[in-house]
Amino acid sequence: MSMKVSTRQVDGVTILDLSGRITLGEGSVTIRDAVRDLLAKGQQKILLNLGNINYIDSSGIGELVSAFTTVKNAGGELKLLNLTKKVQDLLQITKLYTVFDVRDDEATAISSFGK
Repeated sequence: MSMKVSTRQVDGVTILDLSGRITLGEGSVTIRDAVRDLLAKGQQKILLNLGNINYIDSSGIGELVSAFTTVKNAGGELKLLNLTKKVQDLLQITKLYTVFDVRDDEATAISSFGK
């Protein structure tokens, strides 16, 4: 099963609803392309909703970090929403949990972006 991405806008924040798997290859490329596309359009407040991600591997985690860095370097903000326990555990094992601004409530996440 491949990863699906749908995009929506709420209060100037772009939410990417991801579902499926983030693994080496397909899932990771999908995130990279989606993030680059948003930045190219000048959309710099990006929220990755990972609530429907059922599997992620270390290259998927690497891709999240890379997306975070890309957005930050472009002067934007990228945050994570709705981590499943599996994803959260992996982020904590890899010591990357603290790198990200992780939220579990969409409304709070949206209001946390700088205006």
